[in-house]
Amino acid sequence: MDLQHNVSLKPYNTFGIDVNATSFISVTSEDELISVLKKNYAETLFILGGGSNMLLTEDIEDTVVHLNLLGKTIVSEDNTSMTIDVSAGENWHQFVLWTLDKNLGGLENLSLIPGNVGTSPIQNIGAYGVELKDSFVSCDAIHKQTLVTKTFSKKDCEFGYRSSVFKTSLKGDYIITKVRFKLNKAPHLLSTNYGIIEQELERNKITEPTIQDVSNAVIAIRSSKLPNPNVLGNSGSFFKNPIIPINTFKTLKANHEHLPSYPVSEEFVKVPAGWLIDQSGLKGFREGDAGVHKNQALVLVNYGNASGQDILNLAKKVQDIVYQKFSIRLEPEVNIYN
Repeated sequence: MDLQHNVSLKPYNTFGIDVNATSFISVTSEDELISVLKKNYAETLFILGGGSNMLLTEDIEDTVVHLNLLGKTIVSEDNTSMTIDVSAGENWHQFVLWTLDKNLGGLENLSLIPGNVGTSPIQNIGAYGVELKDSFVSCDAIHKQTLVTKTFSKKDCEFGYRSSVFKTSLKGDYIITKVRFKLNKAPHLLSTNYGIIEQELERNKITEPTIQDVSNAVIAIRSSKLPNPNVLGNSGSFFKNPIIPINTFKTLKANHEHLPSYPVSEEFVKVPAGWLIDQSGLKGFREGDAGVHKNQALVLVNYGNASGQDILNLAKKVQDIVYQKFSIRLEPEVNIYN
């Protein structure tokens, strides 16, 4: 556990933004993490996981702590399920593939989501009708000031759409070190009611899909729409899909008959941000090396040498143009550090 200085964070964020950390340290155990916290770093720590849901706009003068905590432990199992503890530094997609190898269901719709396990509850990651909270049991997190480890239940986490207590009232207070999941054994209850998944399964002539089939379909869909961050810097979906009142939706629908929607409740619907951006004429738009992806307008990309500020300026332009056209203010899904 060595403290390094003037370290480029380009390899540690999926946007590939080249900013420097004044100080950088990688921890491989909870004891090492606590040791770092004890050295009065707590007030000036920048916690870095997989770097997949962040936009860095400037150099970081705080001490960057890279969470490299690895390991999976089977806590319990019975005839229908298995409960597993997963360390925060485990790669999310690799963990999903591990569950498939074990024939455990619940996370197959979340295949190929970038990032690490430790950040998944913060965002309540979700895709194609499934969210993290559906398989989540609890998570352990260390309070940065008291160094006390607390176990957060599903209720404690206050999960919402791409949100949790770790993004709201407790933002920055805790460091998640471990996440517990309860996954299902066969026969699996699949979630394939998203049209695009059904279409992919039909295209492959699969009538009785397995969890592996669903995962393969999701991987194919995401790969066709979303750029590989190892090739083209990005952070996946940059904006949240806005949730709007039904009356507002009906008014918009009168002027934009093809506006898609997904029911949320009796009073609200969710509309796809990517569609709004596309219909605003911004798909494929580019300013320098910052751009809106040509295949998926929800994704902002770094074509090579964009700065974090370049990406942020583009995001603001997208917000303004969409608002002018639809009177909907898009909210970033990505955490912006500036």
